[in-house]
Amino acid sequence: MIADPEATVDGIARAGALHVVYGGGKGTVTLTQALDAVPGVPEAGDRYGFSLAVYDADLDGCSDLAVGEPYEDIGTAVDSGAVHLIYGSPSGINAGTKPVKEFFQGTDKPLGGGAEADDWVGYAVAAGKTSAGQPYLLIGSPGESIGTVEDAGAFYYVGGTAQTVTMTHQDTEAAGAVSGAAEQDDRFGASIAATPTHFAVGTPGEALGSTAFAGGVGLFTHALTSGYPKPIGGLGQDQDTIGGAEEVGDQFGDALAMVPYRPSGATSTTESLLAVGVPGEDLSTTVDAGAVQVFRITASGAYSETAWIDQNTADVDQDAEAGDFFGKRLAAVNTSPNATSTATTTRLAIGVPGEESSEEHAEKGGVQIVPLVGAPGASDQWIDPGYGVPGTPAPRQLAGLSLAATPSLLYVGMPYGPVEARAVHGFPWNVASGGAPTVTIKPGEGGLPATGVAFGATVR
Repeated sequence: MIADPEATVDGIARAGALHVVYGGGKGTVTLTQALDAVPGVPEAGDRYGFSLAVYDADLDGCSDLAVGEPYEDIGTAVDSGAVHLIYGSPSGINAGTKPVKEFFQGTDKPLGGGAEADDWVGYAVAAGKTSAGQPYLLIGSPGESIGTVEDAGAFYYVGGTAQTVTMTHQDTEAAGAVSGAAEQDDRFGASIAATPTHFAVGTPGEALGSTAFAGGVGLFTHALTSGYPKPIGGLGQDQDTIGGAEEVGDQFGDALAMVPYRPSGATSTTESLLAVGVPGEDLSTTVDAGAVQVFRITASGAYSETAWIDQNTADVDQDAEAGDFFGKRLAAVNTSPNATSTATTTRLAIGVPGEESSEEHAEKGGVQIVPLVGAPGASDQWIDPGYGVPGTPAPRQLAGLSLAATPSLLYVGMPYGPVEARAVHGFPWNVASGGAPTVTIKPGEGGLPATGVAFGATVR
């Protein structure tokens, strides 16, 4: 699934388009709101495909696709946002008998409430199947106002095949107290990551005391009380057990990645590993160099920090520089999901979109790959434009701003920079530093349209 949320559709700028590339050379299909089978119409700035998630929503054995369009206007509510659930079938995506389902706000609509301007429903989505075998869809709405508190944020939990919907914000207590309190500009729901056991919701605008935009993360399980997920705690750099110190603009939780974890000797995968991006982290006097913190979450909900990673960490490539934004994007994977221990099979890709190789290639970007368990070392890798990523390095390519993970490949979207270099590349997780991709998908090839603006800005 490759989105170009900036694509022009029927002459409408930034309406957005989504390209589905089937495996085994079985072709492609492009989805936009210009199609009769897709609800709505292309509108300027909708940015269809801004977020994506893939799961089996109806348990029919076919993959279904959740498409976020956070800048969709609902009636007169500008940028209220919506999510489309597009069903798969043996004949392909959106080729069966089930129509596209829309999730948006309204008193008689699936998300309930009232559509409001700048709620950004669908800014982040995550989906999968719980350890009990039930499908779930998580929809972030970071611009949601809670009472008179602007941009406090919320998320929707869509549970089971019945698709029961509940909304949770930081003042919700239906299944227990949620970490933090709804405050202006918290942006709760701006990032979401999940495993079958747990999920995490980022609050990058969270103020810790008087420290604005320090950031935080709420932790939950899929255990439901009247449809509401159970909160189990929260993370922030103001806690004694968590590294770093809260600073203005850290944006702890701006990016999240999560995988199931089975410690050595355990009989089941009931724990989770969570990577938290802190792209605004200052390293000494190096402003916005960025960092990533890794946490282990047990089945009971207890958590502990297992790693701090930045570009000053031993064996991590490149140097920490101002404006690198190390950790702005994250992707994590277990390369052997059925292994009896996942301690040696988990990997983490860290986007560093502000990385530069020289003044000539400012914000060229790059991607650091490290173990998710254990310290970086012989198995860490670095790739960037001209060094693994095909094409000539150029300014503002922002490599690392689009990442996606499968057990076999790390997908790196290159939607910016020279037009001829725009593509999505698939790298083996253990590729050598500077190694070449084994898969490359480009506009104009393999049945994909040659037109577009930011092909690969979102990949799943």
